[in-house]
Amino acid sequence: MQDERGRRPTGDGGERPDLCDAADGNSICPVLAAVGVIGTEWRLAIVHRLLEGPQRFSEILRSNDRLNAKTLSATLKFLEGQGVVQRTVVSTRPFSVVYSLTEMGLGLAPAARELRQWGERWLLPRRQAAARAGAASRRPPVIQGELPRIVIGETDGRAKH
Repeated sequence: MQDERGRRPTGDGGERPDLCDAADGNSICPVLAAVGVIGTEWRLAIVHRLLEGPQRFSEILRSNDRLNAKTLSATLKFLEGQGVVQRTVVSTRPFSVVYSLTEMGLGLAPAARELRQWGERWLLPRRQAAARAGAASRRPPVIQGELPRIVIGETDGRAKH
């Protein structure tokens, strides 16, 4: 619970400022920091995919038709650099690389699942309704009864010049 100045009580009688509302610009807002790590379309999608367990590059790539190898490679490198994903080289012939979530990455599981449920509840019905409306507008109109006659040429026998 916050007071009118945006501060939360600490429980010890003092107040602690909400870091996201700090006006000094030197504080780090945890929400903005988190969005900086997982805030693109593919980052959280890849984390969500890796929640199923360790996967090879090709398995992750095949998981979504819109994902290309360049984007996947760059995203995995970024997530690895942030400490969210771990890259393991498996010493087989030919060698393979397996990606998995670190402890930090596994900590995103509740957020990823909640976002999926939110999308299923709010976004999928909207997209399905829009797709139905779009499909209905592309269908030819239903004509009941007799079709109109189409006249090709002059009816009185004279040709126009």
